[in-house]
Amino acid sequence: MRLLRNLAFYLAFYLGSLLITAASLASLPFSIDAFRARVRNWAQWQRWCLTHLLGCEIVLDGAPLDEPVLYAIKHESFFEAIDAPALFDTPSVFAKQELFRIPLWGRAAAAFGLVPVERDAGARALMTMIRSARALVADGRPLVIFPEGTRVPHGENRKLQAGFAGLYKMLGLPVVPVAVDSGPVYHSLLKTPGRITYRFAEPIPPGLPRAEVEERVREAINALNS
Repeated sequence: MRLLRNLAFYLAFYLGSLLITAASLASLPFSIDAFRARVRNWAQWQRWCLTHLLGCEIVLDGAPLDEPVLYAIKHESFFEAIDAPALFDTPSVFAKQELFRIPLWGRAAAAFGLVPVERDAGARALMTMIRSARALVADGRPLVIFPEGTRVPHGENRKLQAGFAGLYKMLGLPVVPVAVDSGPVYHSLLKTPGRITYRFAEPIPPGLPRAEVEERVREAINALNS
């Protein structure tokens, strides 16, 4: 049964992803709202495939805020990266530069307003990210970052990437840490029925010392490790 569920999931999700991505790009020249709706449809399609084909449950402990903030999210699998447009209202996600080279998806990501992260490009790249992020915040959009910089196996507690502290300091926004435990369900090739929980922590105010904000974020995003 588990194998059949996975076969159905992969077939439905990837075929649907291709069609939705193509539809989003087709709508882009005519309506930015229609384009954004198709991107949200992709995230919603992943949720439908998870719940109806894999037998998973998605649970929210807390909820996003109504104002633009910087959400710092635990990263255990591709689930939470794809799910962001379903979880938040038109979020702008900081994403690795390499992802923008993916055919079709990369073009859609750039048009949606994802911010490319060039990890080794230095201060100039950081300032470019800051300018892009400030413009998106001025447009009322929440920002999403995976501060560990890569997927981390469930249960591990790693240091945050240095770029997180720079963004926190220069943007001057509250940070809302979000724990998520998608790894045991979603990360392996053969996915497992189960529950994926998001846990929203209390906002962390801007202006704290680097060591303090990093420690508070690390503690909060790892709250579901056990």
